[in-house]
Amino acid sequence: MAPNDNSEQPRKPLQSAVALAYKSGEAAPKVVAKGRGLVAEQIIAVAAEHGVHIHESKELVSLLMEVDLDQQIPPLLYRVIAELLAWLYHIEAAQKTGQPPPPAPDLSVPNESPKNGL
Repeated sequence: MAPNDNSEQPRKPLQSAVALAYKSGEAAPKVVAKGRGLVAEQIIAVAAEHGVHIHESKELVSLLMEVDLDQQIPPLLYRVIAELLAWLYHIEAAQKTGQPPPPAPDLSVPNESPKNGL
């Protein structure tokens, strides 16, 4: 007789996703969508559908998940988000000229919570 294996399999951590939007004239980008699990999958799917570039950074997403919806990113994250936006602008420019896209940046993600700076 085979042993009854009712032990739980280790759970895969839920995927998280955050969407940012920046409008010219605003002080900083805003968190316009965020979620885990199925919501994260939907955020990523909608971004892909609309040709929005997706960058994976668990550390950065973890920090951005602490920012409330429709709130601007805190000053602590300005530099890393500026690095990310610059990379995205370079990708768009490369696509227009038929050049290969630049490699993803090695982002300098802060180690502290953005809630500390609010």
